[in-house]
Amino acid sequence: MHASRDLASALEPVVGSVYCSPECHANYVALGFAPSAREVNGVAMPDGPAYFTSRGSLMGQVPGEVVAAAFAVFSPAAVVPSVTFGWTLTDATTICAARRDGAVAQLRRILGEHPEGTTRARQLLSRAIEPLRPEGRPLFAGTLSQSMPDDDLAAVWHMGDMLREFRGDSHTAAWIAAGLDATEIGLLSELYWGLPMRSYSRTRAWTEAEFDAAHERLQHRGLVDATGFTSAGHTVREQIELHTDQQLDTVVAALGDDLAELVTILAPWGAAVRAAHGYPASGPHDLAAAAKKP
Repeated sequence: MHASRDLASALEPVVGSVYCSPECHANYVALGFAPSAREVNGVAMPDGPAYFTSRGSLMGQVPGEVVAAAFAVFSPAAVVPSVTFGWTLTDATTICAARRDGAVAQLRRILGEHPEGTTRARQLLSRAIEPLRPEGRPLFAGTLSQSMPDDDLAAVWHMGDMLREFRGDSHTAAWIAAGLDATEIGLLSELYWGLPMRSYSRTRAWTEAEFDAAHERLQHRGLVDATGFTSAGHTVREQIELHTDQQLDTVVAALGDDLAELVTILAPWGAAVRAAHGYPASGPHDLAAAAKKP
């Protein structure tokens, strides 16, 4: 597996825990949003409007159409009204601060004030983000507008968020370049992760009619059959992941042999976050890492 995928997998439960943080949810409730709507295996899932508005706030107080375009895989029918409502409750600066504060508060609660390796992780992540460029990467570009925290753990989370959004923007560029749309990449990704079509992608709020049309288009291209991948489809989906990896080559080069050290620091943090129900036991990066060629 490409080294950048190792790093993404290690970062995901540490950084992505922002979306499952009770501290974040409480901060959003204080701003007028609904509380966490449900739990999955003990992990609190975010309220939709709070999720779209808080993450979208990285780009400033932009309209829902811009947030939908940047997030890419969600139906605008869900995103646009959620963000429109969100801006009636708060502003971008306030909710962005609530997002960061809640994310770091959860890490402190689970890992302690200064978990082992924090200072070194900050040094390595600073090297990793230094060569990254914002062209065509709206969410990553938004993270550049945020101040770097003085505190080591907060800085580690912030730089990890920067890397996470950079890879996400890069992945979007890769599947758009492959001639796919949001519903199509959703169906292909499920198969790539070993899931049935229309399972995970249902969380992106597309309709059955939209899934039907996407499935038909993928069949017409010879990428899927009635229930799963064709060999051509698996090749296309793996190429998207490889092209995403290639856009992270500057990170791999900047870290060199120290990338493995960073993964070694972060891996037990992620395990602790999962054990404390701060992130799902198995997320997309885990599924992708476990994916096998047919």
